[in-house]
Amino acid sequence: MSDKSIHAHITDLIEEERDLRGSLSRGEISREDENGRLGEIEVQLDQCWDLLRQRQALRDAGRDPSDAQVRGADVVEKYKS
Repeated sequence: MSDKSIHAHITDLIEEERDLRGSLSRGEISREDENGRLGEIEVQLDQCWDLLRQRQALRDAGRDPSDAQVRGADVVEKYKS
């Protein structure tokens, strides 16, 4: 997976967030459905940003960025800002 494809996935997820909010405001989905999917999107976004940070750290260390791995939700959701 390249940085470009990761950024494209992030863009797709953000677009899906907007679509969900629009669907809720038009009454097409319930608040529970929106919240459930938004939670999933948030985790996927956190995983993408983490993967990009890993790839950059590997590059900075002179290593292959393709060695970066997607970390599980249980890992990325425990990070502190």
